[in-house]
Amino acid sequence: MKAIGYREPGPIERPDSLIEFELPQPVPQGRDLLVQVQAVSVNPVDTKVRRNAAPAAGETRVLGFDAVGVVHAVGGGVSLFEPGDVVWYAGAIDRPGSNSEFQLVDERIVGYAPRTLAPADAAALPLTGITAWELLFDRLQVPRAGSAEAERAEPATLLVVGAAGGVGSVLVQLARGLTDLVVVGTASRPETIAWATEMGAHHTVDHHQPLQAQIEALGVPPVRYVASLTQTDRHFAQIVELMAPQGRFALIDDPEPIDVRLLKRKSISLHWELMFTRSLFQTSDMIAQHDLLEELARLVDEETVRSTARAHYGRITAANLQRAHALQESGAAIGKTVLAGF
Repeated sequence: MKAIGYREPGPIERPDSLIEFELPQPVPQGRDLLVQVQAVSVNPVDTKVRRNAAPAAGETRVLGFDAVGVVHAVGGGVSLFEPGDVVWYAGAIDRPGSNSEFQLVDERIVGYAPRTLAPADAAALPLTGITAWELLFDRLQVPRAGSAEAERAEPATLLVVGAAGGVGSVLVQLARGLTDLVVVGTASRPETIAWATEMGAHHTVDHHQPLQAQIEALGVPPVRYVASLTQTDRHFAQIVELMAPQGRFALIDDPEPIDVRLLKRKSISLHWELMFTRSLFQTSDMIAQHDLLEELARLVDEETVRSTARAHYGRITAANLQRAHALQESGAAIGKTVLAGF
């Protein structure tokens, strides 16, 4: 089968930064599905791994985490799917990725794909959708609208730092559609401001300018929740300053050292989100990602959540993936970049 990967870490500008090669088609065992990949998208984790992680000696590492495809075969322990099912998933960081014609993936982190989206549009959502969902509901523990807890809660604001990126685009939609929070997103360019607003942000502020004065000028409820998705170290001190006492601060990036002692005076809790944790450690609640993806697909089909695909780079080739990696690394990407077909 055709696959695309890299043999040594390095910059995307290098001609062999990603190469096409042949691999034997894997055979599913246990709870694994063998999926014939139809479409993929590119995430920051793809570029970070490609730049920094050396494959084992003599091996070529296959990247790719988001995928939509058709179940081709199943292992003996599979109970949730059967051949012919159209599925979507974000894969596992410790297994070969989706930049290949066929991929093995554990059924517990797979869901049925939305019926109303083309494969490329659906491929934009799994990794960012899981990340946004876990961050909002598992880490920040925001109550769902209509719940008894939400009815008792005081009005509050969620600040999303980096609202126009892949995770931000989904997080804003989930917070706007499923919670009672006032959603404020940060964006700095006209196109990112427009995108964050289109995704559902009630307000936007410029993260290149002091944040507290901008937040105060909006007249919104206290900022009890923060989702910091990028450049946390640059904004940490001023975010802590503007947050309400006993708030919750969650992040997903890998910042330079931050002084967590700043959180103590306000008793602000700190939460890290990595969507690969459940599969990496085979946690007892690993199947929660299957359930999550099922609900996300339903929300897409009900038009509560829309695809965040912004750029379609054509077929899944080394050259097109190089272009997609370069865009991701430029810092100018809005939403997600997708590819479809081998």
